[in-house]
Amino acid sequence: MKTIFDFRTGDPSGGVFPPIDVPESTSAIPASLRRERPPRIPSLSEPDLVRHYTRLSKLNFGVDDGFYPLGSCTMKYNPKLNEDAARLAGFSDAHPLADASVVQGALAVMHHMATMLSEIAGLPGVTLQPAAGAHGELTGMFLARRYFEKRGDTGRSRILLPDSAHGTNPASAALAGFTVTEIPSDGSGMVDVNALASTLDDTVAAIMLTVPNTLGIFEERILEITARVREAGGLCYFDGANLNAFIGRARPGDMGADIFHFNLHKTLSTPHGGGGPGAGPVAVSERLAPYLPVPRVERGSEGYLLNWEAPDTIGAVHSFYGNFAVILKAYAYLLQLGDQGLLAVSENAVLNANYLQARLKESYRLPYDRLCKHEFVLSGKGLANGISALDVAKRLIDYGMHPPTIYFPLIVPEALMIEPTECESRATLDAFVDAMKRIAEEAKTAPEQLRGAPHRAPVRRLDQTRAARQPILRYPFDETP
Repeated sequence: MKTIFDFRTGDPSGGVFPPIDVPESTSAIPASLRRERPPRIPSLSEPDLVRHYTRLSKLNFGVDDGFYPLGSCTMKYNPKLNEDAARLAGFSDAHPLADASVVQGALAVMHHMATMLSEIAGLPGVTLQPAAGAHGELTGMFLARRYFEKRGDTGRSRILLPDSAHGTNPASAALAGFTVTEIPSDGSGMVDVNALASTLDDTVAAIMLTVPNTLGIFEERILEITARVREAGGLCYFDGANLNAFIGRARPGDMGADIFHFNLHKTLSTPHGGGGPGAGPVAVSERLAPYLPVPRVERGSEGYLLNWEAPDTIGAVHSFYGNFAVILKAYAYLLQLGDQGLLAVSENAVLNANYLQARLKESYRLPYDRLCKHEFVLSGKGLANGISALDVAKRLIDYGMHPPTIYFPLIVPEALMIEPTECESRATLDAFVDAMKRIAEEAKTAPEQLRGAPHRAPVRRLDQTRAARQPILRYPFDETP
């Protein structure tokens, strides 16, 4: 074992490192990339070192700390049992290059998981490869492109996109080589069907629908919308990020969807945030199944196998077979819940959202005052003394709660997008309502307190644009390499 060394004094401190398991020679590193002098690492005792990193771990807010109503992102509590399942040695120690004959258990899980997702979506073909929702969207767009290429229908270059869709949808369409035509919402917050009809012609490849949309409203004319697009020769893509609003109660395939992506890290238990990992499996209708990525997990006469033989496939979209540990957590969640449990997920998600909406519309403007699904959007416009949605969000931090999504969707000015998820108790929801009502009152009586919030966080308001574009990533902050 080698001690951690203070390079300035030569004194060991802070603990011990395991033996180096790579050659100590630097000959393989180009001289231009080698340091001319050792880095300035501070000399710390082990207690100081442990306390430093423990303190850092407590600075960020997470769903295990408190309420996290981040609209459209479904930041819900995830049972720790699912984490235990993903850590089982037979899964966690499996090598991705192992022969299929020695990872039959892992392949069985993936095959069964794909079957369950197919049943939930009401669509026959499933790939588990995509790494997250946006990756699932991109995969779906590649599938659509391949479908029309194989048909020789290469003039279909447009994707129809409602103005209430998820923000990543236009990027996914553009990356796959399509252009985007925006469809406005009508006065009830749903797709304007007349405006949609005027855009339909033989250049339309698909419509990308978020169901329910980002206002938390279910498209009541969904069957008419999908029928019209299909009659025009286009495909129907459903963004599945809001599946927790109707899981176990309705299926995208029955509504006319050709492509549907899941967000396992939103709907089915896997932790979400911090850049991943996620999983965005894609389910497709029969006419798109030949184009799904490879390899495909199939069941043969001698067990499960990985089939690379698919002449029309779009190819692999992820290294190996997807984020397997993420899939495991979602698989464990589905096994725990079963059919009745999934019904409870959507029931409670919708109940919680409508409860909050009913109580908060007394203090905040509600642009679309109607039954919502899993989330709803308030507006901070009109609060006293010019208080903004950002002020409300920052003040919530002082009350020990994570802010909701703000300024999205763009069709609501000063948007406050709130999703309570199915996991929260009545007591938690009531505490959130109380905090929001107090903030609305503070806008009248103490506006400067809101403009200066947060007051109790590790840091105050930052220049968020500068922090994103000019992050400080090096210690000491004033030293070049």
